[in-house]
Amino acid sequence: MPPSSSRSSARSATRTSSTTPVGLPVHQLVGTLGGGLLTVVVEAGQATIDDVTLAEPGSGVYGQAGDLLLGVGVDRAADAAALLQGAAAVGCTAVVLRRVATRSTQVRAAAARFGVGLVELADHASWAHVVWLLRGVLDRAASGPSLRAEGPVLDELFALADACAALVDAPVTIEDTQSRVLAYSSTQDVADPARVSTIVGRRVPDEVIASLRGRGVFRRLARSEEPFFVTAGRGLRARLVVPVRAGTEWLGSIWAVVDEEPAEPVLRSLRQTASVVALHLLRMRSQADLARRVMSDRLRAVLSGDVVEAEGWLPPPPWRVVVLAGAHDGPGATAGSPARVDPERELDVWESAARRRSWRQPLLSIVDGVPLTLVRDAPGDSSPGTWEWLLAVVEEVAATTPTATASAGGSVGRPVELDRSRREATEVQRLREAGRITGTTTTVEHAWAAVTTARALGGIWTEELLGPVGALQAHDAAHQTAYLETVAAWLDHPGDPREAARTLHVHPNTLRYRMTRMSDVVDLDLHDPETRLALRLQLRALGH
Repeated sequence: MPPSSSRSSARSATRTSSTTPVGLPVHQLVGTLGGGLLTVVVEAGQATIDDVTLAEPGSGVYGQAGDLLLGVGVDRAADAAALLQGAAAVGCTAVVLRRVATRSTQVRAAAARFGVGLVELADHASWAHVVWLLRGVLDRAASGPSLRAEGPVLDELFALADACAALVDAPVTIEDTQSRVLAYSSTQDVADPARVSTIVGRRVPDEVIASLRGRGVFRRLARSEEPFFVTAGRGLRARLVVPVRAGTEWLGSIWAVVDEEPAEPVLRSLRQTASVVALHLLRMRSQADLARRVMSDRLRAVLSGDVVEAEGWLPPPPWRVVVLAGAHDGPGATAGSPARVDPERELDVWESAARRRSWRQPLLSIVDGVPLTLVRDAPGDSSPGTWEWLLAVVEEVAATTPTATASAGGSVGRPVELDRSRREATEVQRLREAGRITGTTTTVEHAWAAVTTARALGGIWTEELLGPVGALQAHDAAHQTAYLETVAAWLDHPGDPREAARTLHVHPNTLRYRMTRMSDVVDLDLHDPETRLALRLQLRALGH
């Protein structure tokens, strides 16, 4: 690794090309890396990181402001405390040390005293591997608007698949934990029909997954660190399965179609290759997670009214903003009335569903605690990321989680109008939660009457009711009558006393009798349309 005085060109370009900070907060960088490699022990506040530097205490090199300083070989508590002091003097954001140092109370106290973040490196992790992953994430953060998890990492995975295929002389796929194909070897000519379907669909067919799960293959895969042989069965050829792990975390697997278990030297080479694949999967995941965070921040900003440069990354208009709810059905959830859950967990479920249906970079975010998405609203277009496509996704999720719903704001054609679409979607969702709207998916165009009524009710003070409703409310409370609900039913079914009586579960004569007796309590002119409107609004405000 070059000394800290040799700065990368990418960092120099980043610092000179823009006055906007491009660094990542420590907790975000660590969280993006994943794999249990790094753990924040002492928080670094709001400071960000934009480069990684190797500490050289003997030469007085402690990096510079914005660095994540790596304390390679610094294990003694006294040396670690001195390193933290030196890092604080130059403005380093955080220091990474092995657990043998970070577990010391002296070291933790020094980090807190000097105001430097302290990050712990897992015992199983290699410094070189962690540096490679960290630089990949930081370079990605500084690369501007085009954030994609594909590219060089996928190319390298395909090369690794070819290398594995050469080792076992058989076709190979590399898959994630959801049985999605990330890469495959160039030779697939001897594969069975299931393997062909896997390559074409980029995912293992459901019937094959069910067969392998029934044989306990995935249970073993999630727990094992060693390659294992799966015998042929149910139209499937035999397979060698190599788990891909980073520490204790299962990241994916390598599958090879073979007739018999390879010799031990080949298995040993496959284990080594799997460790390299693990690094690539960690890097891919970190890039995807970073892209998600950046996109979420952009979407949150534009849905809150900050539309500067929004047209540079938004899909072509028109758009709809949609509130997504109920996919994560926590305790107390019922159909049409999902329980309150963590919005982050809710958003994770919807993102997973969107990606399964081929939306590679979903536009999802949380605004004011509400999970939202932005989709295109082009009639006849059902491609991923459109409203018509989302309808099918929601129905698919609702098939297994009946509480799943989507509430859409109006279709808009300019970025400045997206905030309005968001507010409309939120209004529709509130009415859904209040039981005023039913159905799995609803737009503000279909719910306009309920939305309009709700807006009108927002200006009614139920504690100071004007007109006869207050008198009827007092009479009902004092004499146990039901005049308020009787008037509401009468207004809801004009000219149809039988239907009005049915909603009250009384005989039509009883309804007529109540209406006659009501005239002894208040003076009601139900022939006046404005009076009927005012009465209905007040009654709705009272819950009738």
